[in-house]
Amino acid sequence: MEYSSAAMIVDARGTVTGWSDGARRITGYAAGEVVGRPARSLLARDAPPDTLSGTAVIRHRDGHSVPLRLRICPLLDADGEPDGYAVTTGDPGAPGTSGAPEPGLIDDAVRQASLSMSVLDPDLRFVHVNDTTCRMMGRSAEELIGHSLPDTLASFEGDQETFLHHLRVAADRGRPVQYESFGPAPAGVRLHAWTVEIWPVHDASGTLTAVAMAALESTEQHRARERLALMNAAGEVGSTLDVVRTAEELVGLLVPRFAGFASVDLLDWVLGTDEPHAAPCGDGELRRVAHAAATEDFPTPAVHLGGNEVYPPYAPPARALREGRVVLSGPGDPDFDRWMRERAELAPHNRPFREAVCSALAVPLRARGTTLGVALAARTAPREPYAAEDAVLAEELVGRAAVSVDNARRFARERSTALAIQRSLLPKELPGQAAVEVAHRYLPSASAAGIGGDWFDVIPLSGTRVGLVVGDVVGHGIRSTATMGRLCTAVRTLADVDLPPDELLTHLDDLVTHLAAGDDGEVAELGATCLYAVYDPVSRRLTLAAAGHPAPALLLPDGTTRLVRMNTGPLLGVGGLPFEATEVELPEGTVVALYTDGLVEDRDRDVDHATAELCLALTAPANSLDALCDTVLKAVMPEEPSDDVALLLARTRALGTDQIRTWDVLPDPAHVAATRRSVSEQLTRWGLDETAFVTELVVSELVTNAIRYGEPPIQLRLIRDSTLICEVSDSSSTSPHLRRAHAYDEGGRGLLLVAQLTQRWGSRQTGSGKAIWAEQPLPAE
Repeated sequence: MEYSSAAMIVDARGTVTGWSDGARRITGYAAGEVVGRPARSLLARDAPPDTLSGTAVIRHRDGHSVPLRLRICPLLDADGEPDGYAVTTGDPGAPGTSGAPEPGLIDDAVRQASLSMSVLDPDLRFVHVNDTTCRMMGRSAEELIGHSLPDTLASFEGDQETFLHHLRVAADRGRPVQYESFGPAPAGVRLHAWTVEIWPVHDASGTLTAVAMAALESTEQHRARERLALMNAAGEVGSTLDVVRTAEELVGLLVPRFAGFASVDLLDWVLGTDEPHAAPCGDGELRRVAHAAATEDFPTPAVHLGGNEVYPPYAPPARALREGRVVLSGPGDPDFDRWMRERAELAPHNRPFREAVCSALAVPLRARGTTLGVALAARTAPREPYAAEDAVLAEELVGRAAVSVDNARRFARERSTALAIQRSLLPKELPGQAAVEVAHRYLPSASAAGIGGDWFDVIPLSGTRVGLVVGDVVGHGIRSTATMGRLCTAVRTLADVDLPPDELLTHLDDLVTHLAAGDDGEVAELGATCLYAVYDPVSRRLTLAAAGHPAPALLLPDGTTRLVRMNTGPLLGVGGLPFEATEVELPEGTVVALYTDGLVEDRDRDVDHATAELCLALTAPANSLDALCDTVLKAVMPEEPSDDVALLLARTRALGTDQIRTWDVLPDPAHVAATRRSVSEQLTRWGLDETAFVTELVVSELVTNAIRYGEPPIQLRLIRDSTLICEVSDSSSTSPHLRRAHAYDEGGRGLLLVAQLTQRWGSRQTGSGKAIWAEQPLPAE
């Protein structure tokens, strides 16, 4: 069981006249149950005879026996005769206690205790103090005893109110209090931590007779907890992949808990996207990126944020950069004093602060063997100067922040590289064509994941048609950007052979499957979405197919909007599943909105709601497609997009009947001459007589080949746009091949002649066969 000190008063007749609260806890008897009773009635057996001290067995209130070591001190009357006895107790089993200590020994122990101990009366006047209390208060015992504690603390600048409040709780309510405080002691200015315990003292009747206090200095424990808390808080530094923000978080961690002023200066190249310089450690121009002070009245730093900082070679920050270690300095260090004098001359308004600096730590920011900059922490009175353990702590804190700064720098460099690749692969100026008017926007992601693989393109096709493509590679970073470049090039290549949208996506799916196979034969996580659409301004038909990509939105000329109903196929790279093409006829002036999922995907809203917002935004008044792009992005794009956003708007056009002429050709070589004459007459009506000779040769060759090698029906079409286009279609799916005829061959030179006379030529598959086409430039006028 646990023993506590107890006392009772016995008169000369052996009757109990006083009973302490400790006696109640040990025996279970309240004062009212004992006072007035013979003391012997409490014994389980008689006390040792003829002694004033010894071990006695007390009968507990619940019946069990309690062995106690008793010390009996006689109380003398005015004549020096015993008038009663004071009986005190102790633990009989305590080692080394063969007898109760003498009262003088107890007084000496209390007086010499390392913790502050004092007793006050109910009016908070000192009754007893030990030596530690006197040293803490800066006064002798004679100056304290009998004086009021509030009056004694009147000149003390610490937190008096909290201390006196706890005293009043113990004195007025009779409740023990334990709390911790941190501040200067009354006898000094240095900050100390104290664990204070205050408890009420009651007499036998339960009346409060005094308030006792014990204060144990726990400064080292307090500092250890502060260091641990700083280390834990250091984990929050680097919450963003931003160099400047990370430096600001480091300064916020140091001030005010560790320093009265802190600053971070980084080498210039760290703020860019270049590789580290090959210069010696610490050489280079420093730039102030963050600083802060603990108080608002702190003088303005001599170097403003973003400004250049130049440290002389003997200054602690310069030494820290050069030597790659923490430099602890302060007043008394010749180099430090010289540096402070020079700084005071440059900024006289900072002189009071510089005179108050009691210590400074300069810590290099080093990560992965590279010096990035230097952090400076300074303390001013009344805080005590930095010690060796503070230097170790600062090195750990700054080291962690340096890794975050380096991570942010590397991320910025990778992001800049990926963005440069991305922008180089995206079309800078969309080619001119007659089918659609286009406007576009690309916004890279600012998230920690990095740049995504979004892309778009506008591809002129034969017959004044145009291909519109939007895609998105799964993932972020340089790898996704490189994959995007491959797919973008592949789409252009496949579009040049005039594949229908569904067939083009099938070939693109095979390509992604092959790209996903790594060098070791392992399939990597790679996928992409893509939407490919072909618009024909002659038929006003839009044919499109999608692989895991959202359907485009349409803004019709009457102001209504809707999404294109289409069956979206799987992501590119899944393989084995077909893609289905959808065809819609559009009125002239329809706006087709193609976009990537970054525009409509947001964790705070569902895709259907975002798509509805997109359709609504398309109806907003706008002077141009460019202005409509900005309106859509402002209305629909999330506030903090986690992915890249690509938006492509295309307003459709239609070719007039006066720009197109079509003839049905009989499958008889005798009708070729009549066809040439009809073409020549049409060219005259268009005012293109200068092109008649070449056009007649092209028509003759293409129509003859169709009659000889194709299947009826055969059709000839002339289109006058930015170029003159001649198309001959038939029902055969066999495409011609350009070859070089031998010297004695009777044929084989026709297509070679067409290729040399025209700007370009080619063939494409149609729903009923094929079409062979050739383009030639119009006259300069």
